[in-house]
Amino acid sequence: MARQLQTPLALFYLLLIILINGSQAGVITVYWGQNGNEGTLADTCASGYYGIVNIAFLSTFGINGQDPMINLAGHCDATANGCTGLSSDIEACQKKWGIKVMLSIGGGTETYTLSSAADARKLANYLWNNFLGGVSYSRPLGAAILDGIDFAIDTGTNQHWDELAKALAEFRPQKNVFLTAAPQCPFTDENRLAAALNTGLFDYVWIQFYNNAQCEYLGSADKLKSDWNLWATRISAGKIFLGLPAAPDAAYSGGYIPPSVLISEVLPYIKISPKYGGVMLWDRYHDILNNYSAIIKPYV
Repeated sequence: MARQLQTPLALFYLLLIILINGSQAGVITVYWGQNGNEGTLADTCASGYYGIVNIAFLSTFGINGQDPMINLAGHCDATANGCTGLSSDIEACQKKWGIKVMLSIGGGTETYTLSSAADARKLANYLWNNFLGGVSYSRPLGAAILDGIDFAIDTGTNQHWDELAKALAEFRPQKNVFLTAAPQCPFTDENRLAAALNTGLFDYVWIQFYNNAQCEYLGSADKLKSDWNLWATRISAGKIFLGLPAAPDAAYSGGYIPPSVLISEVLPYIKISPKYGGVMLWDRYHDILNNYSAIIKPYV
C-alpha cells in the first residue's frame, strides 16, 4: 500500500524536474562563412545541431562612403554578384529546419565604421532593403529574407552602433527584425557595444568568452562565472548565450573549454539564469573538426 502511494508522488517530482530543466533548455548558435572548407550553409543547418546560424560577415561599410560588401571567404565572390545562390540554402534553413539565419556585420577587419547618426541610418536602410524585408534589385544573397542582424563589432570604438540598432528596430512593425550582438566578455564591452546594448533592443546576446584572459576559462571557470552573472543580471536582452571557440585553435588567445568541463561544471551553473539562451560557437569549420556541438548538444 505504501509503495502505491509513493509512486504517484515520485512521478510528480520527476515531471516537475523535467519541466524545470526543460524551461532552461537552450540552443546552439554558430558562425558560418569564413572558411570554404566548412561545407555549405544547407549542410550546416541539416546537421541538426544549431538553432541559429550567423552568416559572417558584412565586413565593408562606412569608411569614406564605400559601398557595403559581404565577404564569405571561399564560399562565393560577392564582388561578382556570386552569392545570390545562397538564397535557396537560407530558405531551406528557415522553412525546412526552423533555423533563424542572421547576417553578421563587422568582424575582425579594419574595413568598417560608422561616423555619424546619418551613417547609421543609411546602413540600416541598406540592410533592410538588401537582406531583410525591403526591396532592392541588388540583393547580395538573393531573394531570401534573413531573420535579423548580428552586431559582431570586434574593432574600432563605440561608434553609433546604438543608433544603428534603433534604426533597424524601426522596421519591426513591417517585419520582425531580430537583433543580436557578440560583445567581448569584459562587462559591458564598454569600448564598442555598451551603448547599443543599453538600448534594450537586442533579442540575443552571445558574449565572447574567448580571446579575453580577464574573463575566459583558464583552467578554472570562477572568473567566467562571475562575469556571466554580471551580463545575465545587468543588461536588458531577451536571452544571453555563452560564446566559446569550438576548438582550441579557433581562438588565438584562448578560452577553449573541454566539453567534459563545460558539461559538468559550467552549463549546470549558467543554466540557472532565467536569461540563459544557450551556447554560441566560433565557428562551423572548427566545430566540424572537433565535433564539439555533437558532444554538448544533449546538455545545452
